[in-house]
Amino acid sequence: MSSPPGRAPRPAWKEFRAALESQGFRPSRRFGQNFLLDENTARAIVHDAQVAPGERVLEVGTGCGFLTVHLGHAEVELLTVEVDLRLADVAEPFLEPYASVQLLRGDVLASKHTLHPEVQAWCERGPWHLVANLPYAISGPLLAIAALQENPPSSVTVLVQKELGQRLVASPGTPDYGPLAVACQWSYTGRWVRDVGAGSFWPRPKVVSSVMRLERLPELWPGTERRTAMERIRRLFTRRRQTLVRVMGDFGADKDALRAHLAQAGHAPETRAESMTPEELRDLALGPLWPQ
Repeated sequence: MSSPPGRAPRPAWKEFRAALESQGFRPSRRFGQNFLLDENTARAIVHDAQVAPGERVLEVGTGCGFLTVHLGHAEVELLTVEVDLRLADVAEPFLEPYASVQLLRGDVLASKHTLHPEVQAWCERGPWHLVANLPYAISGPLLAIAALQENPPSSVTVLVQKELGQRLVASPGTPDYGPLAVACQWSYTGRWVRDVGAGSFWPRPKVVSSVMRLERLPELWPGTERRTAMERIRRLFTRRRQTLVRVMGDFGADKDALRAHLAQAGHAPETRAESMTPEELRDLALGPLWPQ
């Protein structure tokens, strides 16, 4: 693969902003648009991702292409997705020097639990990585979908709201622990990399953001089983303050058998779903105690 040209200095932000304003553009809360302006942070995210030339990378939220060009310069095979057509038009000429970058105009999500068909097909073609400054509005659903894929990303390096980053790596029994933590921890080990302050973005968000790194576990159980288990686990967490015995009993489970199972595992009868590890929840969701 031939090397891309040396990356030219980025035009001044005021030039991009003028191009956006000429189209009447205003950042959308619905799309969760906060543009990462800090070049050093964008460069650091690509370094954190540890992607090699020729590897396949998905970026969600192209924006003006500020992170995209760093990925293009890393010579990865990049699919970058942008839902806002005005932004895609601004980014496209900025990305022209990078032949390995494909820009897809559209919503990466077809629904709350499924990917855009073209993105889904792309993900199924081989190993891939997710590297992005994720739009706040879709961060949680997208990361859950990615983790539950039959072929989930080999690694995830994302800039997200710090609150969401804490949910990805939360431990049982903590307020941040829930279905997103369970879904991600079935497939990954995760860690916080660094915080990024509001001053690095336009418009300035009212929250701190964090770069999070997820690395796929060596062995995964089938994606169909992970998705089935997650459908059931979500039902438990809709009533997270009630005991497992009560909730599953309402679903039709044998309460006495469930109490015996909890006792054998060292749990009190009053145990709630939020107190169980991802592995324990998997075994419960797919085991014989789940009501058929």
